[in-house]
Amino acid sequence: MANAASGMAVEDECKLKFLELKAKRNYRFIIFRIDGQQVVVEKLGSPEENYDDFSNSLPANECRYAVYDFDFTTAENCQKSKIFFIAWSPDSSRVRMKMVYASSKDRFKRELDGIQVELQATDPSEMSFDIIKSRAL
Repeated sequence: MANAASGMAVEDECKLKFLELKAKRNYRFIIFRIDGQQVVVEKLGSPEENYDDFSNSLPANECRYAVYDFDFTTAENCQKSKIFFIAWSPDSSRVRMKMVYASSKDRFKRELDGIQVELQATDPSEMSFDIIKSRAL
């Protein structure tokens, strides 16, 4: 089990789409899933989509990795952005799925250079907009 999970491949598209989100701001968010022995892009959120669109895109009973580009204004009235990595692992998902996602998370995250904040969530309340906002400031 551990050997299979630690040898998880990351599809090149995952890294390319992340670079586009980071550098060109082509996407608001990216949702990734593990398919067999590799991490693949499941959904790309357009820049017009908001946080509700993102959170509604996560399945209620399956694990996912996600990256969200959060724009905010500081107390000094400066426009800023932070890139969040979210490990979505709902309590209702299968134990084996949770184990595979947990054991592959660090290796996958290392492939995405530029993550500023990491969040682990097991239900929507753990990644509410208010929590995202407080972690960004």
